[in-house]
Amino acid sequence: MAARTGATVIVAEIPFPLDSPGQAVETILSRLTPRTKLVLLDHITSQTAMILPIAHLVEEIENRGIPVLVDGAHAPGMIDLQIDELCASFYTGNCHKWLCAPKGAAFLWVRHDHRKLIRPLVISHGATIPLGQHSRFRMEFDWVGTDDPTAFLSIPSVITCLGSMIEGGWPAIRNHNRNLAVKARKLMCEMLEIDPPCPDSMIGSMAAIPISDGLPNPVESPLYCDPLQDRLLFESSIEVPIIPWPTPPRRLVRISAQLYNTEAQYQFLANSLDLHLADAG
Repeated sequence: MAARTGATVIVAEIPFPLDSPGQAVETILSRLTPRTKLVLLDHITSQTAMILPIAHLVEEIENRGIPVLVDGAHAPGMIDLQIDELCASFYTGNCHKWLCAPKGAAFLWVRHDHRKLIRPLVISHGATIPLGQHSRFRMEFDWVGTDDPTAFLSIPSVITCLGSMIEGGWPAIRNHNRNLAVKARKLMCEMLEIDPPCPDSMIGSMAAIPISDGLPNPVESPLYCDPLQDRLLFESSIEVPIIPWPTPPRRLVRISAQLYNTEAQYQFLANSLDLHLADAG
């Protein structure tokens, strides 16, 4: 879109490690100018696995007359998400991650004052048929040609199914996963003798931990896997992403916690990681 319109994309380089959520806020707000037309924010950063203070950021930026699009890919199922209270201009999220729905189950939320501006990528029946009790926005998005809505329609059953798996339902699931992720990060940081790279308050069901440098060359493909990731998979039967961040050779290991994980698995990961890093060194 920037290439098509002549707009300039400005990136706010959030530090990692960081000491407080305020550092992320300051970094993002410092990049705004009177010419800023849209701000795209992660609710939970993918690579560094931090929950950003999104409510504060949305309020600060929207109060300046700048619409905010929140990428909430990891939010549904990880945190208590109240989109209407957040009131960003746009919010989008995936349901195949922490809700465990089929891939293709996702959503776009658009604030009322923007809905006349937003249309689906595929124009179908809803663009012209007479309106009944629903808006044009709803009519256009409800049925887009030959799209298969099966994954999307599974979401209510998915929410009910997972919520019934442990006593306390979804609040208990989120609490369990977060506590496990915090414990796992602490264990691994102690094993690797590094300081936690961000406060516990910014951790949900994932945590990223800096490790020793890897290959010096930039990645050549989005399908790139660090050799360490392959060793963990093929020699230790551990599936965990090793992420080049912010640029090679620096890298992270990102752990996730779900109901089926145990503390013993993270101890095994820490031992295996320590062994493979020692061999590489």
